[in-house]
Amino acid sequence: MKYEGNNFKLHLPDIRKLWSLDPNVTFLNHGSFGACPKAVLSVQQQLRAKLEAEPVRFFTREWEPLIDDSRSQLAAFVGADGQDLVFVPNATTGVNAVLRSLHFSADDELLTTNHEYNACRNALDFIASRSGARVVVAKIPFPLESPQQVITAVLERISAKTKLVLLDHITSQTGLILPIQELIRELQVRGIDTLIDGAHAPGMIHLNLQEIGATYYTGNCHKWLCAPKGAAFLYVRRDKQSEIRPLTISHGANSPRTDKSPFQLEFDWMGADDPTAYICVAEAIKFMGSLLPGGWDELRQRNHELVLQGRKLLCDALKVLPPCPQDMIGSMAVIPMPESWENRDFASVRDELLDNFGIEVHMIPWQEQSRLLMRISAQIYNSIQEYEYLARALG
Repeated sequence: MKYEGNNFKLHLPDIRKLWSLDPNVTFLNHGSFGACPKAVLSVQQQLRAKLEAEPVRFFTREWEPLIDDSRSQLAAFVGADGQDLVFVPNATTGVNAVLRSLHFSADDELLTTNHEYNACRNALDFIASRSGARVVVAKIPFPLESPQQVITAVLERISAKTKLVLLDHITSQTGLILPIQELIRELQVRGIDTLIDGAHAPGMIHLNLQEIGATYYTGNCHKWLCAPKGAAFLYVRRDKQSEIRPLTISHGANSPRTDKSPFQLEFDWMGADDPTAYICVAEAIKFMGSLLPGGWDELRQRNHELVLQGRKLLCDALKVLPPCPQDMIGSMAVIPMPESWENRDFASVRDELLDNFGIEVHMIPWQEQSRLLMRISAQIYNSIQEYEYLARALG
């Protein structure tokens, strides 16, 4: 039964009403799956109605210009040329598409870190097991004091056999913004390609993919952009696009069209599916950018400042030290739980907070130190009172 004592009452801001979130849940886990605003979902529903009213017309005449327009606006938002982007359902699919397209041998090493997202690490292990390549893991310390520790840890594991480096831009388990641009620059000098899992980056931090310089970059739109579920993108550097194929081979593989690259023709159509989430990415960018006078810059800064306030409040309440510098945090922050919590099961703690207090927050078992971590998120619908409520519930 949810505790409803007067000390735990919350007055959520009116902006919360723009989302369909359960009013009885204190939602501090936007980072896991995002949350799409009602206005964007309404546009998606209109598109679905249009699709179902005349499916043949929609798929043969109407959907492609809509996809192209959404892609063009997304490309401008993430600092890329529209020719270098394709839509994919999620960032994990983007990582898999790249890894499954490349060829490795038993002489190759594939480098990643101990903070890599589990799903993408599994994909890397799968590819290595088929090719005989060796997965090398750079151990990034956590807690840590500076981005330089990340750079040092990665570069120390580079060898003459390193063929590809897979890195999170923002780590899921520990909420760290890694110094991706500096790392890519160092790796480029050594002739090493980079695959960046930017699942959390679009909408959380300012992105300019052309400046970042990754060989391959994939990011979700359903998280911090707040697009509908099933919307993400894959960026591939122009000189590498002919090598990258979608996981599903379809009509684009032998298309005679010359108005688009084979890269886009193959990824854009992998069989009949619901493309409305992709089309709504442009609407999500517009909607979220309209919520504050300063647009996206103010929204990102507001969320960053709020999560830092929440982190300090919770660290003080739990009597633990912040595990990383403030400038390595975007809109998610991780708090190490006290040593007395070491034997607590992460799922039971998470479920207890939801079942007894109506709090949805991410709990993570950090395998490196057998330590339980708590990850909080900050989106515009969150308030400092919600982190205060979480602190009381933990107490």
